[in-house]
Amino acid sequence: MVKIRLKRMGTTKRPFYRIVVADSRSPRDGKFIDQVGYYHPMEKDDQKVKFDKEKMKKWFLQGAQPTHIVRKLLNKQDFHFDYAELSKES
Repeated sequence: MVKIRLKRMGTTKRPFYRIVVADSRSPRDGKFIDQVGYYHPMEKDDQKVKFDKEKMKKWFLQGAQPTHIVRKLLNKQDFHFDYAELSKES
């Protein structure tokens, strides 16, 4: 199964996360298929989360499942991933 999840980057006590598409069997910071955005929790609110909406739609339509945290981050950015809506837009 393909998941959309966070990959931890940065240094000790200065986390930085990439939003990646990866096989669910691969380790958290291991090999990934595609990078679709980033999450920087130490930044200002408007710069915390950034992602490519087109790539995200593509992966949702191919059946990728977001983790709980990624789902919350996307909802905060008003990106709703209802499969019926996404397939109509394509």
